[in-house]
Amino acid sequence: MTHPFATRQIPFFLTASAPCPYLPGRFERKVFTRVEIGEGPALNDALTHAGFRRSQGVLYRPACEACDSCKSVRVDAESFEWKRRWRKILNRNDELRVSVETQTATMEQFDLLSRYLDSRHGDGDMAGMSFGEYVMMVEEGAQRTHVTEYRDADGVLRAAALTDVLKDGLSLIYSYFDPDWDRRSLGAYIILDAIRQAELAGLPFVYLGYWVRESPKMSYKAQFQPLQVLTPSGWQLHAELANHEDEDEHDGFD
Repeated sequence: MTHPFATRQIPFFLTASAPCPYLPGRFERKVFTRVEIGEGPALNDALTHAGFRRSQGVLYRPACEACDSCKSVRVDAESFEWKRRWRKILNRNDELRVSVETQTATMEQFDLLSRYLDSRHGDGDMAGMSFGEYVMMVEEGAQRTHVTEYRDADGVLRAAALTDVLKDGLSLIYSYFDPDWDRRSLGAYIILDAIRQAELAGLPFVYLGYWVRESPKMSYKAQFQPLQVLTPSGWQLHAELANHEDEDEHDGFD
């Protein structure tokens, strides 16, 4: 009998309750385990498929009391709907040169990240991150990981994405971009490029982390269809779940 990772018992831990960053007035808890050298890729594969998310050398998922709003989602890259709006974003950024680097953090990347955080997430958990912490974010964890860089025609770094390579897809861990290029829709472009990379590599999915329907910060992920949502019954199409929820909301009121 084979196993996807070492057969030792995996220890899991539970964080203390803290304010939810997505839904005001609610509190979050997380269950997590540390990634040991030697089993990182296999453990990352298995737990990401089960709804976990990687952060440095830790894999975690929400374990909130009386709330299950955070849903793991992934894009079906093989059947992705390349709508006109997506093609326009690709064309708008056609000049960008894409390179997939090794698992190495650079000061150039960190400078861009700092500008992005100051502009977009000045009050977030990552605000004030040091270069040493950024190095840990990129290089710690023993995964199949790379940093995708996006440079303009002059070679200036305009965007980057920390990406894990899984057996069945790409997992976008964190992406950031030049806030001065806001009109380029670089956030969406990075996801679209990951979908293209997955298609070229023959990988069926792009994992986008957690989607929170009620949160403006996270709701954008539902635009990338077909999207699959992890439910207690397994991965299901978002469109089917949305139709079911709409029927429930209108039941008895038509």
